[in-house]
Amino acid sequence: MPTYTREDVIRIVKEEEVQFIRLQFTDIFGMLKNVAISPSQLEKALDNQCMFDGSSIDGFARINESDMYLYPDYNSFVIFPWRPQSGKVARMICDIYTPDGKPFAGDPRYALKRVLARAKDMGYTFNVGPELEFFLFHYDDNGKPTTFAHDEGGYFDLEPVGQGEDIRREISFALEAMGFEIEASHHEVAPAQHEIDFKFGNALSIADDIMTFKLAVKSIAKRYGMHASFMPKPVFGINGSGMHTNMSLMKDGKNAFYDEKDTLGLSETAMQFIAGILKNMKSITAVTNPIVNSYKRLVPGYEAPCYLSWSAANRSALIRIPATRGIGTRVELRSPDPAANPYLALALCLAAGLDGIENKLTPPEQIYTSVYEMSEQERTDAKIDSLPGSLEEALVEFQKSPITKDVLGEHIYSKYIEAKTKEWDEYRTQVTKWEIDTYLLRY
Repeated sequence: MPTYTREDVIRIVKEEEVQFIRLQFTDIFGMLKNVAISPSQLEKALDNQCMFDGSSIDGFARINESDMYLYPDYNSFVIFPWRPQSGKVARMICDIYTPDGKPFAGDPRYALKRVLARAKDMGYTFNVGPELEFFLFHYDDNGKPTTFAHDEGGYFDLEPVGQGEDIRREISFALEAMGFEIEASHHEVAPAQHEIDFKFGNALSIADDIMTFKLAVKSIAKRYGMHASFMPKPVFGINGSGMHTNMSLMKDGKNAFYDEKDTLGLSETAMQFIAGILKNMKSITAVTNPIVNSYKRLVPGYEAPCYLSWSAANRSALIRIPATRGIGTRVELRSPDPAANPYLALALCLAAGLDGIENKLTPPEQIYTSVYEMSEQERTDAKIDSLPGSLEEALVEFQKSPITKDVLGEHIYSKYIEAKTKEWDEYRTQVTKWEIDTYLLRY
């Protein structure tokens, strides 16, 4: 990421003839929001004088405390390469502050910053490498997205029909123009499913990048007449989309997870971090897997993890240790999905790992065989617990844990529970097509 000053931003906007600047921020449910300004208002915005109505944002503020200010992160300034080059559009990602100049407690970016500061006090920096999967679907004749696509490709296939290859390539070019380092792009296991991987980095920048990535994917796909969906399980009977999250801690310029003397090449810090994730995973799943549909993905038979286990030997475990060692030593958490708010999800993952380090926890024995193929009794004997099976179960676990409220703060914590409980109740009381097809004639 480049380092910009206030004057740099003003100069670039003038030299590049930028006509609109989007001041972007993310709500607590991971939805990207923005206030668009013209260049005439840029200096005001750069001086943190751009105000908006927080009561209009779901989960943000009550009507009597609605005034919020956007504080742009100058280093996040970038011009959108997919927009017309006549009348260019740029963006800056913003922190949210209250009128008295304090960070807003409901800002997800601030929640992540707090945990990163705690890690820094312990001597650590937190690096993350996400792997986001998505589907490309057609629109119907009325312009509504469907779950249909001509693509019938599989893992790493060259797509014989459809526009997936072209769309992935243009997305990659656009992201590289915005400063991303694209490491790989390929077709995923399911028909119409794709993945584009970008290089790891510090957690705050990566959370920003995840939001930018999703915007770029959706925007470019739409130019091709396709709908890009990050819904975790849009189609029954095939794999869903995950956001595998690779994590590592750096200390004194070295990877704190690596120990060349260990049989697995893993340090005591790494083992404690793994133990902390496993201890707290059920509690944080309501955030890493935040919607009703998330739990349609977390079922056996579709490569998504369902059980609390770790392994350096196979991919059925919740936590996998990729083979790379040295500076590349990392922990891969396989359960999160791309519907998650990346700021909150990464904040809780880091806090869970730090809990393991602070309390010197020891993980269970790693598994060497596929946990999917174990019987229920074998899993019980091995003391392998399960992830929550629904959003309702996840919310129960979320409210049991002391770390969720501590990490998110009272504002986000209470608003999140309120909204997600309502979401579950709305789903629970629906009468679905499956029920009509199965029961209407029978009863």
